Amino acid sequence: MLSSARCKGLERAIASAPSASIPAFLLPAFPIASSRSFSSSPSRASQIGRAPLSIPPGVDFNVLPPPVRKNGYFSPVVAKSTVQIKGPLGSMSMTIPPFVKLEHDTAARKAFVTVEDKEVKKQREMWGTVRAYLQNHILGVSEGHTAILRLVGVGYRATIENTATTVQPEFEGQQFVSLKVGYSHPIELPVPKGVKASVPQPTRILLEGVEKEVLLQFAAEIRMWRKPEPYKGKGIFVNGETIKLKAKKIK
Repeated sequence: MLSSARCKGLERAIASAPSASIPAFLLPAFPIASSRSFSSSPSRASQIGRAPLSIPPGVDFNVLPPPVRKNGYFSPVVAKSTVQIKGPLGSMSMTIPPFVKLEHDTAARKAFVTVEDKEVKKQREMWGTVRAYLQNHILGVSEGHTAILRLVGVGYRATIENTATTVQPEFEGQQFVSLKVGYSHPIELPVPKGVKASVPQPTRILLEGVEKEVLLQFAAEIRMWRKPEPYKGKGIFVNGETIKLKAKKIK
């Protein structure tokens, strides 16, 4: 009889060896172990796409069919529908892939997103993605999106200026976020169109806008100038971002 430690070692050796090189008399006693995933929990597909879209009062949700060519038909390659969403804060539009279908229940003020074949990987991936984008657009035109940036550091300050000396305005009336975050000169960043920036406190920047993607992209550009560092905890933090502090390096 082999000891338990030697049996386990023999099992690992057999599992890693090619099946052709294993003697036949050892296969029944030591079956080859099947590969296991890193996580013990079973894999489950996301159910985001199945959730219905709730359309609040005051928001118009319209699905426009793809444009028809002059000859009376359209190519399936370019046959993409357009969703127009209008609300009290603005209007947005989004082009959806041809395999994504939208069912709009005007009485219940709900919309359902489906795909032609959920077994296709590409359609499965875009199912939840399209639904998430539409949900962000509905919230943007009805309530708006916000992002709060916290400036943590000695002397870190932010102001909103109407003019800038280092960059030129892209459109009339554009404002600039001026940062004092430890450089020899202030950092001036132009505020994108459709985004409203304010400074309720010298160390707080409030961004408001309809389009979530543009809002968070501008917040990321501001954060790039002082990424949070793990030794003193200084930097620019977006929303509820935190960082785990490390022990100081001792020589």
